[in-house]
Amino acid sequence: MMEVQPGEGCHVEYTELALDCLDLKAQEELLSPPLSGDNTVDAELTETDLAEELPLCCCRMETPHSGGSLSTMDQTCMAMESVDGMLSRCQRRVVKQEMMRPSNTVHLLVLCEDHRAGMVKHHCCPGCGLFCRAGTFMECRPYGSISHRFHRDCASILKDLRFCPHCGEDASGAKEVTVSMADPSPSVPRSNPGQPLPAVPTVATLPSVPTTPLFSSYRAALLLSLSRLKSEAVCAADRPPKESLESILMALDDENLKPKKVKYPTRQLYISAKQGELQKVIRLLVDGKDPNFLMEGHNKVTPLHAAAAEGHQEICHMLVQAGANLEMFDEEQRTPLMAACENNHLDTVKYMLRAGAAVSHKDIMGFTCLHLAAKLGHYDIVHHLLSKASKYINCQDNGGWTPITWAIEYKHKELVHLLLARGADVNIRDKEENVCLHWAALSGCDDIAQALLEARCDLNAVNVHSDSALHVAARENHLECVMLFLSRGADVNQKNKEGETALDCCVYGSKVWTALNTNKKLTDARRGRDCHGEKVLSRDISRGYEAVPITCVNGVDSEPSPDNFKYIPDSCVTSPLNIDKDITHLQHCSCTDDCSSSTCMCGQLSLRCWYDSEGRLPLDFCQREPPVLFECNHACSCWRTCRNRVVQNGLRARLQLFRTQKMGWGVRTMQDIPQGTFICEYVGEIVTDAEADKRENDSFLFTLDNKVGDAHCIDARLFGNIGRFINHLCEPNLLAVRVFTMHQDLRFPRIAFFSSRPIKAGDQIGFDYGDHYWRVKSKYFSCQCGSLKCRHSLLGLQHNLADSKPNQGQKCFQITPA
Repeated sequence: MMEVQPGEGCHVEYTELALDCLDLKAQEELLSPPLSGDNTVDAELTETDLAEELPLCCCRMETPHSGGSLSTMDQTCMAMESVDGMLSRCQRRVVKQEMMRPSNTVHLLVLCEDHRAGMVKHHCCPGCGLFCRAGTFMECRPYGSISHRFHRDCASILKDLRFCPHCGEDASGAKEVTVSMADPSPSVPRSNPGQPLPAVPTVATLPSVPTTPLFSSYRAALLLSLSRLKSEAVCAADRPPKESLESILMALDDENLKPKKVKYPTRQLYISAKQGELQKVIRLLVDGKDPNFLMEGHNKVTPLHAAAAEGHQEICHMLVQAGANLEMFDEEQRTPLMAACENNHLDTVKYMLRAGAAVSHKDIMGFTCLHLAAKLGHYDIVHHLLSKASKYINCQDNGGWTPITWAIEYKHKELVHLLLARGADVNIRDKEENVCLHWAALSGCDDIAQALLEARCDLNAVNVHSDSALHVAARENHLECVMLFLSRGADVNQKNKEGETALDCCVYGSKVWTALNTNKKLTDARRGRDCHGEKVLSRDISRGYEAVPITCVNGVDSEPSPDNFKYIPDSCVTSPLNIDKDITHLQHCSCTDDCSSSTCMCGQLSLRCWYDSEGRLPLDFCQREPPVLFECNHACSCWRTCRNRVVQNGLRARLQLFRTQKMGWGVRTMQDIPQGTFICEYVGEIVTDAEADKRENDSFLFTLDNKVGDAHCIDARLFGNIGRFINHLCEPNLLAVRVFTMHQDLRFPRIAFFSSRPIKAGDQIGFDYGDHYWRVKSKYFSCQCGSLKCRHSLLGLQHNLADSKPNQGQKCFQITPA
């Protein structure tokens, strides 16, 4: 295929770009001729202007010789024939170089003798310039023997009346006829002449067509504006191949096709994009209209927002290729992808994701694409988004609500089951500390509540008002939910901050009241029995410093919640330490993707980027000698949501501090955790090794042991997080990894715990304190982990003591990874 600049005789190659995303409707619209009676905004045409724009028959006229000698390729006929939706090009040689055309809206043509005769007989449609020699078309016979042929939608329109574009007679008298390929004479009119026809026959993919200087600069401008077209981004495996850009340009190829006296404002691009006017959008882009124009008075949305909201995939593609920004925000900080998700346009969502739109953006309310689709129950949209970016499934909006929270509130059962199957966390608390079960109780959907309980949603969780799910269900008079919660063991005597039980919250004498009252009597009747269970001592020992609350329970003895330390989410210092936090000293990456490529500088510092798309370490991660990890930092060019940021995002697993039978306080997980998942960090007071030797209580020391400069430790005795309660296990399920995030001073890594194997909900988590720890502490106590492979039980210690002597004089011990 060739591109020729106007006025030049040489040919310059360019690349053919197929618009595979266009469907039949888009083809028809794109190839349909512009009507001068366009009713778009600000197009103020007078009746004179309309009349001048109507096709004027000039089928018998000829223009002077084009001048200059035509090339070999240019000596073929330029006539195009339309037969049953297929376009074909005449390949006959031309004898005369004079040019003809059927009307002033069609480009000039050099024709063979056969088509010159057809032009004179008025067999070329003045509206589109296609010859009507075979197939279906309209035929006007004003003088009996003379046949004026044109397509139904190419009739001239003036004041809502249709006229023959050849003679100007009323088109209502024209007949719809069909002419076969072998029969040049018109056939009998169809039995249903009122049956509508396509605006223009569909276009088949054409071979490369020679271009002459007579083809206007409209083609060149369009090619220039769409030069970045990536046809593979819009290919769909379930669609047959469609027309090429060349064939589309053939139909748009003349400057005369543009409205001559109408200059549209920039906002017309928004209007046309919203109304799905593909042909006009292309013309406006060629005219230089800004695809990122913000529409005042319409929430400051761009044309791409408008097209995405209406599901016009082809127009979205044209706008993107013309430079539309996929990440432009409107006044509500929503992107075009969000508009497509909210309005349930799956194909448009798929296209925009392939084009590079980000799923992680939040609007002014903190909603992501998943929030919007889940709230409205768009199952297919949510399913596709999860297949592309499932790590955002538990993202919280400004109210603390996750996508599953919205699906629960609006009773989208299938969506709830989908989100649960994909790993939605049902115990994430919102701003008022409600869990998902509170919202199921509020909506009154017992099927969803049942699914949440099976997913281990905490039945006894209370919000800031100390209301349980049973309180909410009773207050809303949802009998099925109340019965479900009671059958699962909900405490009917639990009181909220107002001192009310669930029985106090419901309507007296109602069915809910009867059920609760009956349960209360049965519960009171069992009070004499010993039914001691776990007591909730604290709803969150982190006091809100962690993104996920950490409850504290005791079902063993009367020991209260530990309060002999201050909970802190990050390590601290109590004496001057020269930690290098100079941002100019940070090695950083210049990535524009999610930092998953081998060229990421931060990944290279860690030998590779170890985190997968879910933020987990791979199965082949070396656990014996874990490599040091360098996460992306605030000097990097990547987004805050890139793949190489996990530890710095803080605790995300649901953990619980509980009283063990033999090992004091311990930590267990409240959800199933896959291998390689970040659990928590060991946080405390950073001290020098010399300072650690002076401290009397050495039970919470973790050596940093970097072999770089002075030795340092983390002491979590007075200041720490949940990590200080993690016990030793001879068969550990945690792995300690050194990680650098906001600084790269090699003396002070962060100690991050990752799951070394899959962990089931309810299992205690622990790591191996190391042999050095037990050499120091074995004379005081033995390991109580209960493992069949326990190396430090009383029996095992006796065996070890027989072989070696303890290290005398050691004042402090150091917790080190195995």
